[in-house]
Amino acid sequence: MLHFPVLLEESVDFLIQNIDGSFIDGTFGRGGHSKSILKKISSKASLYAFDKDPEAVKFAANFKEKNFQIFHDSFKNFHRYFDKESIDGIIYDLGTCSTHFDNSQRGFSLNKDGPLDMRFDNTKGTPLSEWINKAKKEEIIEILYKYGDEKHAKFVANAIDKERKGKPITKTIQLANIIKNNFPDKKKKIHPATKSFQAFRIYINNELEEFESSLRVTKKILKKNGVVVTIAFHSLEDNVIKNFFKPSLKLFPKDIPLNNVEERSFRCIAKKIRPSDDEIEKNNRSRSAIMRVFQKT
Repeated sequence: MLHFPVLLEESVDFLIQNIDGSFIDGTFGRGGHSKSILKKISSKASLYAFDKDPEAVKFAANFKEKNFQIFHDSFKNFHRYFDKESIDGIIYDLGTCSTHFDNSQRGFSLNKDGPLDMRFDNTKGTPLSEWINKAKKEEIIEILYKYGDEKHAKFVANAIDKERKGKPITKTIQLANIIKNNFPDKKKKIHPATKSFQAFRIYINNELEEFESSLRVTKKILKKNGVVVTIAFHSLEDNVIKNFFKPSLKLFPKDIPLNNVEERSFRCIAKKIRPSDDEIEKNNRSRSAIMRVFQKT
């Protein structure tokens, strides 16, 4: 299956305010946004891409432009590569790449059987199969609530705990069926394991924490008037974005006769942009996307 970048033209138009600038694609994937950016910037400009997935970095070898460079690293580590106030624009297209679900060996899909892995970077870290067979049941419940908003977390965790006492849980379909066969709400339109798979993936890859770290670094490396484009696919990601970019209050001591004032490091220049009906029809994955754009003040 081909990977279709979401809100492609809209996001790149907001990102590029200076065709000679320096830009970062924080989530390269299969290079949809990077390809479009490279077409619009000049030969004097620079584009740097990041991805934790070794397959994405390998795919980037197809990009021959001299002003393009990719790093096999998390976007939380921007500070290792860039100086303070050196970047004109950064784009985040969050979540997974569709190619993760196409390859059963990566362990993301609940419809294709494969090893229960789910790591974006499968060269290091802990695969889900290793964690899920050792984690305390209470920890599993917490992860399902926190990252999946799964109201039946206790049922799911109990089913997992019961199954792993008999034999280890090592395959995607095995886990999906454990959840499906023990799920109390049989009338759900989506697969009963959908929220659980999301929760486990976010946890194994430390997605939200790394994104928050990256935004803090972004604040330092962006130039004045630099732009941040974010594309989120669920409320957890979008909440991180809204909380980070909301104004903070500057508090003065009571003995100083000044009112508290809002401090703004960024201003919102595009709020809650969603894909068109035409894009959703062509790419159903885009239906939940929310784009927000901020400019450093």
